[in-house]
Amino acid sequence: MNKISVLVAAICLSSSVSAQRAPEVKIDKSLITDKMQHLGKDLMTAETLWKLGRVSAEGLSADGKQVVYGVSQYNFAENKSEKNLFVTSVKGGQPTQFTSGLGGESVVEITADGHVIYLYQGQLWQKSLQGGEPRQLTSIEGGLSNVVLSPDKKHILFSRAVLLKTYHSTDKYADLTKSNVYVYDNLDYRHWDSFNDGRFEHPFVASYTDGQIGEAIDILKDEPYYSPQAPFGGADDFAWSPDSKAVLYVCKKKFGNDYAVSTNTDIYRYDLASGNTVNLTDGLVGYDTHPVYSPDGQRLTWLSMKTDGYEADKVDILLFDKGSSQRINLTGHWDGTVNSFIWSKDNRKIYFTAPVRGTVQLFVIEVPSNLKNKALPKIQQISDGQFDISGIVGETDGGLVVTSTTMTRATELFVYHLQQKKLTPITGVNDQVYAGLAETKVEGRFTKASDGQDLFSWVIYPPNFDPKKKYPTLLFCQGGPQSATTLGYSFRWNFQLMASQGYIVILPNRRGMPGWGTKWNEDISKDWGGQAIRDYLSAIDDFSKEPYVDKARIGAIGASYGGYSVFMLAGVHEGRFKTFISHCGLFDMTSWYGTTEELFFANHDLGGPYWDKANEKTYTEFNPIKHVDKWNTPIMIIQGGKDFRVPIGQGLEAFQAAQLKRIKSRLVYLPDENHWVLSGHNAQVWQREFFGWLNETL
Repeated sequence: MNKISVLVAAICLSSSVSAQRAPEVKIDKSLITDKMQHLGKDLMTAETLWKLGRVSAEGLSADGKQVVYGVSQYNFAENKSEKNLFVTSVKGGQPTQFTSGLGGESVVEITADGHVIYLYQGQLWQKSLQGGEPRQLTSIEGGLSNVVLSPDKKHILFSRAVLLKTYHSTDKYADLTKSNVYVYDNLDYRHWDSFNDGRFEHPFVASYTDGQIGEAIDILKDEPYYSPQAPFGGADDFAWSPDSKAVLYVCKKKFGNDYAVSTNTDIYRYDLASGNTVNLTDGLVGYDTHPVYSPDGQRLTWLSMKTDGYEADKVDILLFDKGSSQRINLTGHWDGTVNSFIWSKDNRKIYFTAPVRGTVQLFVIEVPSNLKNKALPKIQQISDGQFDISGIVGETDGGLVVTSTTMTRATELFVYHLQQKKLTPITGVNDQVYAGLAETKVEGRFTKASDGQDLFSWVIYPPNFDPKKKYPTLLFCQGGPQSATTLGYSFRWNFQLMASQGYIVILPNRRGMPGWGTKWNEDISKDWGGQAIRDYLSAIDDFSKEPYVDKARIGAIGASYGGYSVFMLAGVHEGRFKTFISHCGLFDMTSWYGTTEELFFANHDLGGPYWDKANEKTYTEFNPIKHVDKWNTPIMIIQGGKDFRVPIGQGLEAFQAAQLKRIKSRLVYLPDENHWVLSGHNAQVWQREFFGWLNETL
């Protein structure tokens, strides 16, 4: 039996009182399909969604005139993606395919003389931007990852996993080669989707001469710490000093229990000549990441959070000036949180992205030339519109090369013109696909929350929306809980796809989301089941007053904290909703606290452990399992087998409760997936079950 057959077989169906499925409810799509056929437009489908090219920015030439980008295309038959690199002018035009080998490539650096150095199958390759044949530079056993070359190109920095602890039985007992047992005496025994096998990713530095790598030195030799950070850190956790004499690396130098309850990463400087290491962020107790030097090498900047254990704290840009030995917070006075940043080539400005009012936009800081001047740095928002600026690639003549999305367009590259304040497309990888699809309108609206605050929501409407017709409506509950609901483009929670199936979708920017001030962001901590849930109810109650909303056909959907929200709403909704879908949601806060891995998150957001009476409200009033007695509405529960953030017991407990209460319910179990769904075939099953459930119950 193949994996897909196993997955489909694992989908558990309801055993309701009648032991029969309810009659299938079909959505009336007459106002969509009839007119779309007339106009020659198609509806977005799950299959079409996975045919889209996934664009990634890889780098900008030194003169800012050419950009290298990647495009990943999914092969449905083989259930895998193939990524290739392309080169094009920032002015647009016909791109040139730069690589064509099987297996993905990622750019390490574009040199000043116009050569692209990239990783392919674990080795460094080089090719001119002007074309020609690629040249393999390295042939190192075991391959390379997270590579950063020194400015003078005489040294190479990369990471490699090192076995330091004998957690696995085959490492602990060499004669028991067929055993498979893990033994732990501390926390950090598992993270995200894998158990700790005693291997720690470490930074290595070596001499480098045109592909020849000398003896590599383990900068963290014998130390049980991770750098890059686990599980998602990468080359951004590394940097070279401008003089090539020192390496900077990000690391949380804590082990076991201390590691699991802290976010205190620091930026360390390792001197090549002496081998000495200095903590550059000593005394800063939150996350300190993404070290970047100014172009002239005189100033070091990085992203920083103040509070240990608070992973969603306000992110600031800190600056250290070598000349004056002063350190300042460039954004501390600004009521927002930074996503990413780059320096301007003239050393006078820093451009950054940040969530603001339901979008992600560009900002600029005028960097003080004299840090002794106590005037606060000037910060200005420089872009505005119904789009997200998801990343900054680099500076070009008169503008910035950026990546951008909308709720109905996947990532493409653009130039943002600083004077005209507009976006001009560079790439159009998916233009032809979108040109054949029916448009789904997206609008914003404000509601008064239960406490009188203004509550913003995005609403996406079906193609050819007719306000005289009634439509089934979905309330989307965002995860995080401190993740922004902006104009990003998801390949699973795709609202264009949902709207194209005939649903209106409303996406409230409830309490806890960045973009509405730091207090709004912070208000959800220790109040998971409070104002944020009331915000959802306020948004749907207000929206359901619209004549085109079918009040008898409203559902609530969400993942992670959004899945928790669905479980909570199932117990407090008082008949508002006809169906629910929860993906990897938290169901019992007590058992979740006992099985999740990043305990710093649980301690900060819940208040701490369940045995501490000060946190009683979290584990009673704000605990979905305590409201199951009021569950009475059909619910589908999706759970990943390798999800250690919200472990499998959460989904199984919720499904079992619904079944024993004889509520129409379904379990979709994905044994090979974590908190997300990464396999293309599994994603297709996910979409078919998602819309199949809505067809049955809404």
